[in-house]
Amino acid sequence: MCGRYTVISNPEALRALFGYEEQPNFPPRYNIAPTQPIAIVRLVDGKRRFALVRWGLLPSWVKNPKTFTLLINARGETVCDKPAYRAAMKRRRCLIPADGFYEWQKAGDRKRPFYVHAASGEPLAFAGLWETWEGPNGEELETGTIVTTAANGTLNPVHERMPVIVPREAFDLWLNCTDVDAKTAEALIAPAPEGLLEAYEISTAVNRTANDNPKLLEPVGAAPPEPVKPPTSRTRVKRAKKDSGQGALF
Repeated sequence: MCGRYTVISNPEALRALFGYEEQPNFPPRYNIAPTQPIAIVRLVDGKRRFALVRWGLLPSWVKNPKTFTLLINARGETVCDKPAYRAAMKRRRCLIPADGFYEWQKAGDRKRPFYVHAASGEPLAFAGLWETWEGPNGEELETGTIVTTAANGTLNPVHERMPVIVPREAFDLWLNCTDVDAKTAEALIAPAPEGLLEAYEISTAVNRTANDNPKLLEPVGAAPPEPVKPPTSRTRVKRAKKDSGQGALF
């Protein structure tokens, strides 16, 4: 599954990658959690659009959201068949911008958190689904979920599931719900290619959703930089040259 992720790239870099017209300005997020607003990219009248939705899919037919299970992930193996996802898979597919995500490896009675990101350092596009729920008083709530699949060889030692990552050349195939049916789009639901991702262990500070800062991405046991040693008595220290008043370029 994918229960936490990051969006830390420059907003303009994400806009250039996903090709939406809006120019949102948002701060980096290091610990995005379920029920929080998340960015999605969807196709509206043939154009890519940026939008914010709540993380946790709420199908339109749900009567009472308070008693409905929070659907933060949708298993790719069943998105075309399960009632909770079937309609969205046909008509409301989206991309979810991300820079990386967290997974927890079981280690006895504890879990070790890992950060997973593109080896190239470039942003990722998760396959997503979105829905609009309308309440009895006419209120509307847009929600979304991340589609997952079996882990690839890189991630399998950490966790058996991973988000579906859509390559840039397949963005239109996933987003175009008018001309591309659900079964055709389903072909994109597969583990990420080997070599695309890197994973390393981080501290358990990520477990607390209130922690949202760059320190979460620091590897566990990272060696601190070596201190600069002062010159010893045997080291000759060059004296500064007398200023000639001519100035210098270098």
